[in-house]
Amino acid sequence: MIKIPLTVKGAELLKAELQRLKSVDRPEVIQAIAEARAQGDLSENADYDAAKERQSFIEGRIADLEAKLSNAQIIDPTQLNADGRCVFGATVDLEDLDSGDSVTYQIVGDDEANIKLGKISVGSPIARALIGKHAGDIAEVQAPGGVREYEVLDVRYV
Repeated sequence: MIKIPLTVKGAELLKAELQRLKSVDRPEVIQAIAEARAQGDLSENADYDAAKERQSFIEGRIADLEAKLSNAQIIDPTQLNADGRCVFGATVDLEDLDSGDSVTYQIVGDDEANIKLGKISVGSPIARALIGKHAGDIAEVQAPGGVREYEVLDVRYV
């Protein structure tokens, strides 16, 4: 099986979601199915169909999360010793050389990525361009609008 990289925080979030699905959402949908069954004819019962569809989604998500967590390679960024290189879990301060804008990203797993929170997927073009770079290096990112250049200002492991 392929190992799925996750930060410690990302693994905790997935575990919390799994716990909620098993302890809250699953019992709720079972109750909704029981109530819909009590209404009688299931062939034209929209509540029953909706509850069964929701149950299918919940069970699929539970299976997905269990598989990801069982194949997770959990990496604690605070324990990294990468000699200042950009690696998975690192927080990187960048400057866009065209606009002069500064941005900060943390390189995380696919399930943790959220650009609004400054977390980019390790598989994204910018993260792939940053891996292995040190502070002071220039990263060329192939973007839809052409090549963008970023200077690595700082690499932190927080």
